[in-house]
Amino acid sequence: MTKPFSQACENNKNHILTALQPALQNAASVLEIGSGTGQHSVFFAKKLPHLQWYTSDREVNHQGIKLWHDEVQLANLHPPLLLDLNYSWPVNKVDAVYTANTFHIVSWELITRFFAGVNQHLNQQGVVCVYGPFKYKGEFTSPSNDEFNSLLQSRDPLSGIRDFEAVEQLAVQYGLKLLSDTAMPANNQLLIFKRQ
Repeated sequence: MTKPFSQACENNKNHILTALQPALQNAASVLEIGSGTGQHSVFFAKKLPHLQWYTSDREVNHQGIKLWHDEVQLANLHPPLLLDLNYSWPVNKVDAVYTANTFHIVSWELITRFFAGVNQHLNQQGVVCVYGPFKYKGEFTSPSNDEFNSLLQSRDPLSGIRDFEAVEQLAVQYGLKLLSDTAMPANNQLLIFKRQ
């Protein structure tokens, strides 16, 4: 198997790191949900050595993640856990949860299950970092995001770019407070929530 590669991951990793660093400075453990290719985990674990970085995804992506991990052999980078948002999470408590480019892929029901899982597994004062595109007051932040949303929904009517306000409201229901909403390159955002 050839190592999977995402150009978007490569383009955005430094910008995400800059925004993540202050949010994760007091954390010791991070669960990444939907690790995808594994590129982000390798980069962030290397740049943030104080963190134990736990990757997770559905089984179909595990082999690719392991190929990235095998190249670096980092002591603070952990093999992918089998995590499907339809089921309970295979972890105890973590200081932070990070997910990138997942909310527009999965259904709203699974986003609700994401926050329910966070509520169960996030330590007190823990943080949740969500990266990806969002709408604001029902409006897309760019014409390209509008086009992307149409493409997503043509493939899966349950997917699509989410309303920021609906995501924040859901987070609040599960005991989280928005700390920051940072505009990122390529019409993405990084939302950081903290457990109250």
